[in-house]
Parts: sequence; C-alpha cells; structure tokens
Amino acid sequence: MKEIKQALVKAGNDVRAIGPMAPSITNFVTIDFVANAQIAVGGSAAMVYMVDEGETVADIAKCIYINVGTLMPSHGDTMTAAAKRAYEKSAYVLDPVAIGIGELRTKLLEGMKDYPPKIVRGNASEIISLAKMWGLIDSEKGAVRGVDSTDTVESATASAEALAKFIDGAVCVSGKEDIVTDGTRTIRSFGGSEYFARITGSGCSLGGVCAVYASVTDPFTAALAATNAYNVAGKIAEGEAKGTASFKVAFLDALSNLTGEDIANCEMEAL
Repeated sequence: MKEIKQALVKAGNDVRAIGPMAPSITNFVTIDFVANAQIAVGGSAAMVYMVDEGETVADIAKCIYINVGTLMPSHGDTMTAAAKRAYEKSAYVLDPVAIGIGELRTKLLEGMKDYPPKIVRGNASEIISLAKMWGLIDSEKGAVRGVDSTDTVESATASAEALAKFIDGAVCVSGKEDIVTDGTRTIRSFGGSEYFARITGSGCSLGGVCAVYASVTDPFTAALAATNAYNVAGKIAEGEAKGTASFKVAFLDALSNLTGEDIANCEMEAL
C-alpha cells in the first residue's frame, strides 16, 4: 500500500503542475459538471462531437473520455473514430452508461472490444454487463435500470477483474463503496456521499477525471486517484451541504482544494 500511496501523491501533484487536457465525448446532460470537475482537479477540458474533432484530440491528448449516455445519431461515427484513434495513438476511458439499452449503444460497445480502453468506469450492473457482452464472464446479472445499478459493487468484483485483465488497464466500480482493480490488485475506497446518487453527473464527471489522471500516470493509479479524490471531496462537501444544489458547489470547491497527499490519505483497503 505504501507504493500505491506514493504513486497517488505524485499523480495528484503532477496534474496540478502540468494541467493536462483530457477531451471528452460525453452526454449533454452532464457536460458542465464533467468539464468543471476536470478543471477542479487541475486538468483542462474540451468537449467534442464531430468525427474529425474526435480523431484530432485523440492524436494530441494523452487520454480522452468517451461516455455513451444520451446518444445522438452522429455519436456512432464520432465515438468509433475517436476510440480507434485513441487505441492506436494514446488511450481512452470508457463509461458504458445504460449498456444494453438501444441498438446504437449496443453496437458501439460491442465494437469497442476490438479497440479497448485503458480504463472502464461504471456502476456494478454496467461493469457486469460489459464483461458479459465481451464474452469475459457468464452471468445472469447485470440488468440496468436507466443509468442506475441493480447489482452490488461486491457482486461486480469478478467482472471488474476480468475486464481489467482483458484491457490491460484498470476498472473502477462506483457504488456506496468503490473498488478499483487492474485484475491483480483490487482496492476498496471509502468515503463519498449519499448526495452523489441524488445529482446528475457524479459518475460521468468521475470518468472525465479518470482521464485527467490517466494523462500523467498508469491506468490503475489514475482510476484510484480519481475515485479517492471523489470520496474525500464528497465527504467534505456532505458536511457543508444544505441540499443537492449546495452539495454540488461544495463538492467542486473541495475537489479544487485537494492535494496529492489528500488523495493518498483516503481510507482504502486491499481485497
């Protein structure tokens, strides 16, 4: 755990020092939150939707974020082109929002198996469903209800580990308690807030922040840094919030004030 904490401190401080741009192709419901969270941790945001823009940012950025929620027809071409280019030139974080709902989303996610991301971020049901879609597990679980999970984080651990090994990267499963795994190391991260489930974009913005940290470090450290940052900032914000709106403001404030040491000192345990 000592080496992991040292890597987390470095990742947090490097992002503040470098300010890496992590472009996103994300759903329009959460654009503002994703961008502001990326900026709050010390990164830079760019939201793109056109095919040529997606390919361009995959060339110039070290990591991009692709979120398949609230799809538009043009996303079929843009996300595919960006994911392929990022797979070849850089890296990308995938958030398989509402997997299994709709033909376009299913086609997109099935295709990404051939050019996989370096980080997958999702709730338990989404992680189980993606692992099953890609033929990595055999499970009857993984049903999604809109963007909500019908499974527990613990039940998704085996799926997360299988996915992480397949992509040679990391998977973070978000829930009441979060896990991050590279297929060999699996860490549970504690903290956060019940308010996360009551605001739009907490999971989406976490994926965007994963991409920021992945611009300066390896996938496992990046995914754990982002998860810890959210758990520390969420806990702080909950203590100051009067409701969902004030929580969101307090959360971004807390996120913007975190140091690498704060991220590393989040309560964790190895599984």
